[in-house]
Amino acid sequence: MKASRGGRRLVHETWGDHAALLARHEGGRDGSVGLVTPQVIDVATPNHPLQLENGASLPHVAVAYEAYGELDASGRNAVLVCHALTGSAHAAGRHEARDVPGWWDPLIGPGKALDPRRHFVVCSNVLGGCYGTTGPTSLDTTTGHPYGPTFPRFTIRDMVTVQRRLQDALGVRSWRAVIGGSMGGMQALEWAVTHPEDVQGLVAIAIGARHSAWAIGLNEVARRAIMADPTWQDGRYPLERQPEAGLGLARAIAMLSYRSFDSLEAKFGRERRPEDDDALSSSFEIASYLGYQGVKLVRRFDANTYIGLTRAMDEHDLSQGRGRLDEVLARVQARGLVMGIPSDVLYPEVEQRRLVELLPRARYERLVSPHGHDGFLIEYAQLAAHLRRFLTELGG
Repeated sequence: MKASRGGRRLVHETWGDHAALLARHEGGRDGSVGLVTPQVIDVATPNHPLQLENGASLPHVAVAYEAYGELDASGRNAVLVCHALTGSAHAAGRHEARDVPGWWDPLIGPGKALDPRRHFVVCSNVLGGCYGTTGPTSLDTTTGHPYGPTFPRFTIRDMVTVQRRLQDALGVRSWRAVIGGSMGGMQALEWAVTHPEDVQGLVAIAIGARHSAWAIGLNEVARRAIMADPTWQDGRYPLERQPEAGLGLARAIAMLSYRSFDSLEAKFGRERRPEDDDALSSSFEIASYLGYQGVKLVRRFDANTYIGLTRAMDEHDLSQGRGRLDEVLARVQARGLVMGIPSDVLYPEVEQRRLVELLPRARYERLVSPHGHDGFLIEYAQLAAHLRRFLTELGG
């Protein structure tokens, strides 16, 4: 697809012609955007390659995205929603009538906090992802095989560079707000630092300015779990036979950090399920839950992608190559909303409060939740209230 305003019109024709009728009556009841069709647009070609921070170059970069609503004549009513580690561009609506809604569907739709009747809401799969945007599972045209472990190292800044090209392709002149939680919050902060003229509002949820030793350590253990799987084969596994045990274990490790003591205790405690004949298996419900989460991820995600994305998160530092962190954040022009979760053990509140101390136009709000880091995917009523207020303050 050509990187032009034509790409934007295509998604609106799809959404408007196919889903708007549903949205008018279905959305009238539940605020759904209705049926949506993912779009893919090329933002790098051999004549316009993507230069990565590490010096490598990608001759082809396709970006998968979804958009809800219409871009106004000024090109300034757009909101960019950035997804977390294993997320995708599918933030709202359904691809088919019986599908599960997008990952932030309770917040995006007519009458919701991010209302496509007022905002042009965009969500794209990140560079290095495995949901349509170029990454390790994509075909390397120089070899005729998927990149796998040869996909070049990339950073959060590289992700934002790709999103910036998408912005131009869609005809967006500036973002009313860039919003994200966890890895999405990293992208939102990077946007405000790298492209201050393009961001009016910044919403960073459950994240800090750089990864802590605690977060890096957890990711390192998860990566080692993947690489210890005999089917890892130095990352050169066939896509249909990836290291399932290792990736499932990596997911289990992550899930423990995404929730809190109180959340897991309330949900599982010491509940047991019927024991089977395997003397090595656990009968505790928490063990069954972690196994189930691993199986779910293995069915929809890729091990090389997981390793590449977690490395990008670990290496991210807003001040890298820019000077002292306080000086870097002092230059941010966007009005900011920073939200933390008191029960978050992965990104403690102290990290968000530090951001607010250093950002010149930011305020802090708490998401009160017993569910830990995953609270930004659970506490929709609180999120909606804070986002509505913030967008009103921005004039949208």
